[in-house]
Amino acid sequence: MRSPYSFIITPKNGDRYDNKKMIEGQEIVMSSSMEDHTVTNRYGLVKALPMYYTGHIEVGDTVIVHHNVFRIYYDMKGREKSSWNHLVDDLFIIEEDQLYLYRKNDDCEWQAPNPFCFIKPIANDNKDELIQKLGHDKELWGIVKYTDSFMPEFKVGDTVSFTPDSEYEFKIDDERLFRMRYKNICLVKDKKS
Repeated sequence: MRSPYSFIITPKNGDRYDNKKMIEGQEIVMSSSMEDHTVTNRYGLVKALPMYYTGHIEVGDTVIVHHNVFRIYYDMKGREKSSWNHLVDDLFIIEEDQLYLYRKNDDCEWQAPNPFCFIKPIANDNKDELIQKLGHDKELWGIVKYTDSFMPEFKVGDTVSFTPDSEYEFKIDDERLFRMRYKNICLVKDKKS
């Protein structure tokens, strides 16, 4: 089964929610609300590629997806519903813009599909002279964490400035990152500066 334009995925751990944590050997439920988007599972496994897809993602890759993909909610009459992404059983369809990161296996680095990248914000106590001169708002600066390895303009580790309100906050592997489009990067700091 394949879709012309959508990926078919399944939740990576087999669960729609990631709301349980082990604390001192005890499994603790962090949230019991199905409508709490902060505990929806965001990790999926690619089961089928779109027919017309020409990118670098392959069947079997792990992906990070939008928080509503696996989510269950209640409609206006209080009936339990799945997101529109639910296809059948544990299969879900997602469009390319709902797929944020991918990797071949757990030992590989994440890759951001073009045209997106992930930026690690620079701490407010940064003493970098260029950042102080060019940007009063230090929150508009960051370090490239994940990018498309096929995009030569930006490399992991580059210090960049980005346009206001272009960042969308994520927590990836317990690290706070911003997702944004490449076009929102307005300056790449020269390493000699």
